[in-house]
Amino acid sequence: MEFVVNREILLPALGKVTGIVERRQTLPILGNLHLAVESDRVTMTGTDLEVEVKTVFNVETCHAGDATVPARKLMDICKNLPESADIRLKIKDDRCVVTSGRGRFSLGTLPAADFPFMESVQDGVQFSIGESLLKRLLEKTAFAMAQQDVRYYLNGLLIEFDTATLTAVATDGHRLAKFLSKTAVGMSESRQLIVPNKTVLELRRQLGNSEECAIMSLGEKCFQISVGHMTMTSKIVDGRYPEYERVIPRELGKVALLNKEELKRALSRTAILSNEKYRGVRLTFVQDTLRLLAHNPEQEEAEEEIELEYSDDQISIGFNVSYLMDVLGAIDGTDVQVQFQDGNSSSVWRGKGADDEIYVVMPMRL
Repeated sequence: MEFVVNREILLPALGKVTGIVERRQTLPILGNLHLAVESDRVTMTGTDLEVEVKTVFNVETCHAGDATVPARKLMDICKNLPESADIRLKIKDDRCVVTSGRGRFSLGTLPAADFPFMESVQDGVQFSIGESLLKRLLEKTAFAMAQQDVRYYLNGLLIEFDTATLTAVATDGHRLAKFLSKTAVGMSESRQLIVPNKTVLELRRQLGNSEECAIMSLGEKCFQISVGHMTMTSKIVDGRYPEYERVIPRELGKVALLNKEELKRALSRTAILSNEKYRGVRLTFVQDTLRLLAHNPEQEEAEEEIELEYSDDQISIGFNVSYLMDVLGAIDGTDVQVQFQDGNSSSVWRGKGADDEIYVVMPMRL
């Protein structure tokens, strides 16, 4: 196997596939990329057994064949080569020899036959969705996913496909994010898909804001997304997502309207003196004013006041400031609407007039 390619072609391709390659692997070959050369193009694949990313790029000179090469080392070599340098990769005596200019690098390889490809989606439901819309669904909700919860179905993001809507939901049991898009993807019946945490993070990194269509194929145990020259295959979280609609408060009598940037800055300043472990900040809603209070075990205290639109009874609610900052980071626009009932119930946050999004945040005792 041998091919010559420009650095500005190889480096972006490596960037697409090395993101899922773990630095510490249970199997040595999982630290390698599979390279397959055929005609005038190279197919590059990386996997961690849960997610597989594949990309294709054209080359000038080549000899057909396949091999596996160390992902991180090849990436680091290419990063440190001069811009627009031509790079030659050649497999010789079980070594991958990388040459560029006067530089020569000899890397170890592992048998290509041992590379653990994931099964492709067979007889799956296929449809298309705009790349920018898919990215928006993830960015609006992914922050609320659980990380290592024993309720494994929470360690992922739920996407619901209906005849006329797409809904993304994530929750870790303390907060919930839901975003709905009125987009028909041609589904004849409703389907649910729980996308694993790592796949969500990798998709957010890879997807752009173009109007190009992402082709999705849903199988029983895995799904596949193809955008441009990149194809990602991922296992599906096996489990039933909780009935999230039951935890969204419906009748909240009190409403406040705040400037998003003012609130973010006030929370950032107040949180400096909050308890480092619990990150609690008390918000007190009084007429036309929001008071923020935080303190820590060292008896240090921070107080802030900002203006808001509110004309109801005084209410104090404790929040994890990190949860609020995540919500504010996902909300578009300049104003934030908060709905609540009392200091012991969950509140609903959203952008002003943004009926397509709901962020539920549970209170905390301070």
